Amino acid sequence: MSRIAIAAFALVMLGAPNVSAQAPAAVSPFEAQLMRLAEVLGSLHYLRNLCGEKGNQWRDEMEKLLAAENPEPTRRARFIASFNRGYRSFDGIYVNCTASATEAIGRYMKEGEALSRDIASRFGN
Repeated sequence: MSRIAIAAFALVMLGAPNVSAQAPAAVSPFEAQLMRLAEVLGSLHYLRNLCGEKGNQWRDEMEKLLAAENPEPTRRARFIASFNRGYRSFDGIYVNCTASATEAIGRYMKEGEALSRDIASRFGN
């Protein structure tokens, strides 16, 4: 994935408004999308590092999401569980960077960008 796509995804993440104040988490129409975004970030954290990227960029993006949402403890635990589920969904499958791992990175980058844009445009202030 190109640095431009990574930067665009990061900008969307950074520009996503704090939508948690709009409605309680139990009834938030975007809750499932946020949890899926957390899972995508976990998957990217594993796959990007497997394929040569060193660092915590995607974990840091998750921390930014948590900071923006400032969830209560139960909801925070759901975010973390989603991130970890995404990470673990690949750590048992891929031990080396393969063509299919690279393809998965591309799919998850696109999905993360789309989720971020959709949440910000539909539910932002």
